[in-house]
Amino acid sequence: QVQLVESGGGLVQTGGSLRLSCSASGTAFGTYALGWLRQAPGKEPQVVSATSFKGGHTYYADSVKGRFTIFRDNTKNTVSLQMNNLRPEDTAVYYCAAGSHFRGDYDDPRDYDYWGQGTQVTVSS
Repeated sequence: QVQLVESGGGLVQTGGSLRLSCSASGTAFGTYALGWLRQAPGKEPQVVSATSFKGGHTYYADSVKGRFTIFRDNTKNTVSLQMNNLRPEDTAVYYCAAGSHFRGDYDDPRDYDYWGQGTQVTVSS
């Protein structure tokens, strides 16, 4: 079992920045890949970014490449998402999630077994 708690969401203007943080607890945290997923109203969940359990491999959705950066610290059981140059289309509830078996390159939300409660990110135009 892994428990995940997100923080850091909020309201920001277009072009602004936010940093989301996720604290994890539970057994075998270091063996899970961790990701940030988001879901906008009326849309399916999307994997925004993810990192392998040792941090050696990362995934970014095309829509956030060059703007978002994922950080993982296994010594502190945390994973963060630095979001720069935010756009209105980034508005969504963002979830921290963990998974151990993946069909592809961390990009399928169905592969994440544990999710946090979510934090709202709103980007105003």
